[in-house]
Amino acid sequence: MLGNFTYCNPTKLYFGDKALDNLKTELAKYGKKVLLTYGGGSIKKTGLYDQIIAILNEAGKEIIELPGVMPNPTSDKLIEGADLARKHEVDFILAVGGGSVIDYAKAVSVSAWCNDNPWEKYFLRMEDVDNKIIPIGCILTMVGTGSEMNGGSVITNHEQKLKIGHVFGENVFPKFAILNPVLTYTIPQYQMIAGFYDIMSHILEQYFSGTDDNTSDYLMEGLLKSLIHSSRIAVKDPQNYEARSNIMWIATWALNTLVAKGKSTDWEVHMIGQAVGAYTDATHGMTLSAVSLPYYRHIMPYGLAKFKRYAVNVWDVNPDGKSDEQIAEEGLKRMEEYMREIGLVMSIKELGATEDMIEGIADATFILTGGYKTLSKPEIIDILKQSM
Repeated sequence: MLGNFTYCNPTKLYFGDKALDNLKTELAKYGKKVLLTYGGGSIKKTGLYDQIIAILNEAGKEIIELPGVMPNPTSDKLIEGADLARKHEVDFILAVGGGSVIDYAKAVSVSAWCNDNPWEKYFLRMEDVDNKIIPIGCILTMVGTGSEMNGGSVITNHEQKLKIGHVFGENVFPKFAILNPVLTYTIPQYQMIAGFYDIMSHILEQYFSGTDDNTSDYLMEGLLKSLIHSSRIAVKDPQNYEARSNIMWIATWALNTLVAKGKSTDWEVHMIGQAVGAYTDATHGMTLSAVSLPYYRHIMPYGLAKFKRYAVNVWDVNPDGKSDEQIAEEGLKRMEEYMREIGLVMSIKELGATEDMIEGIADATFILTGGYKTLSKPEIIDILKQSM
């Protein structure tokens, strides 16, 4: 039964191969000083940087650049960005890149005028924003996180070996997002595939919770089937526009807060994966793929009905003559075959994790209560060992 909830998503999306044509119109709504933030410079190689600079100049903007956002943005980089935004009193932040750059832009937007240590305030104490927020917009070049249409921001503190996400309110959502599937073509295969699993994991984190007949579950089953179909095409033909555009759209709907409505949601795979990432600095989607199956096999007995439904409705398992446990396990087996087929990492050892890290990774894992089983630390250690 659906409970009471409020749904609001204020982000305006421009989708398609002409989406960038709308940037100038959006920029006109904001002040003169624009902080342009991006990653390692691939946008310069592809020519996208020059296009954006030309549009910014045409719009009469003063450009302050903040390059070098890493795949797992750090608390030190956050302080650098916040200081730069405050020093120049920027009016708007334009993030160009994947989820890490957009996550980072959100964190900078709430931190520039924060009178406290933003890492401690937002990511350790999980406090609300009570200061001026700089509005942001984004141009997406890699799909996976759904950060283009939500308030999530994940930051890593290497000194404390913590990787933590904060979900900010709708006032921190991007004001607009430009989604051109063609801009994702140049992403390396490894990163592309990692993004595919990040999308899948976002859906599963919400799907594997609750026992009611929830409309959100039907939506998520459709998203999963479309993702599985299109990702198989994209792995073989990365420039297949239909497949890449479908995947881009699925990624947005997977985590723009819609399908979470009426759901308790789990997120323990992300908690374990992020702890692995804090120790290894590995690609986010691959940390999720490496821990997912050991986790799901561990909790399957506690949510057996949903795992059975998943097997039948998503993986087309024939239930005839099989026990619920056999059906559910066959679904996870087909999921594993698919993950290996598209080239996902299946072991945290491949990501640089070692046996002597397991205790620390378990300590760095936040234990949540929204899924079918609330884990103990020994259970997390066992899952990590299975993930080796």
